[in-house]
Amino acid sequence: MEKSRHILLKARRQIIGDRIGNNPSMFRGEGYDFIELREYVPGDDTRHIDWNITAKMQRPFVKVFREERELSVVTVAMLCGSLYFGSERFKNESVAEAVALVGYSAISNGDVFTHINFGETLEEEVRSSKKHFAVAQSVEKVLETELIGRRADYNAMASTLYKRLKRRSLIVVIGDFFEIPDLRLLAKKHEVVAIVVRDHAEEKPSAMGFTALIDPETGSVLEGDFNERNVRRYTERVREHDSALFERFRKDGVRATKLYTDAAALVTLRRLFEGRL
Repeated sequence: MEKSRHILLKARRQIIGDRIGNNPSMFRGEGYDFIELREYVPGDDTRHIDWNITAKMQRPFVKVFREERELSVVTVAMLCGSLYFGSERFKNESVAEAVALVGYSAISNGDVFTHINFGETLEEEVRSSKKHFAVAQSVEKVLETELIGRRADYNAMASTLYKRLKRRSLIVVIGDFFEIPDLRLLAKKHEVVAIVVRDHAEEKPSAMGFTALIDPETGSVLEGDFNERNVRRYTERVREHDSALFERFRKDGVRATKLYTDAAALVTLRRLFEGRL
C-alpha cells in the first residue's frame, strides 16, 4: 500500500505540474478538425478569428471546427515472474509507475482510461473511466499481483484484445518482453505502443563465479560458472534478442522504448509520445 501511494502521488504531481506549465498531456486526443471559414457573427468565439483572412477581406472571418471523439487509452500490464527482479527497484514497480503516468495523463486530458492485467490470460480489468480512482485501482492491482510462478503470453494478449476492444484505442503494453510477440493485427486495428521494462543488471550482469540461479517463472534452478566469458555470451544473446524485438516492433507498426528501473519514467515516456505533444 505504501509503494502504491508513493507511485500515485509522484505521478499525479508530475502530470499536474506539467499542466500548470502549459504542457497539458503526454498525448492528445483526436482534437478538433477544421471544416471551413465563414464570416463572423455576433456571439462567435473571437479566439477563432482568422486574422490573415480578416485583413485581406476587410471584414472578420472565423474558423469553424468539428470536435472529434475523445481518445480511448488502454494500459496492459504483462505480469510474470521475471518482473520480480531489480537492482534499484523491482521491475513491477516501474510497470506500475508507467500505468500511473499514462492513466493520469489520459484522464487529465479528458480521455477515457482502461487498465488490464494480463498473464497467460486476461486476469483483471479496471473498466473504462475518467476518474482518478481508476488509476489508483490499476496501480494497486499491478503491485498486489503475486509474480512468482507466473508467465506472460504476449500473443494471447494480442489475440484477446483484438477480439475484445471494439473501439479504436491507444493501447500501451508494458512488460519486459523476453519473448517476441506478433502484434501486426492488433496494430492494424488500434494504435499500439510498447514499453519494455528492464533493469541494467539483467542485460549486463556482473561475473558471479559458480552460483545457482532460480527462474522466477518456472522455479527451475540453473547452476553454473558465471564467469566473464559466459556473462559476455549471455549479454550478446540479450542484445540479439532485443535487436530482433525492436525490428519486429518496427515491422508491426508499433512504437516502442525501454524503461529502466533507475530511469526517470516521465522523461522516458515523454520521449516515446513526443509525436503527440
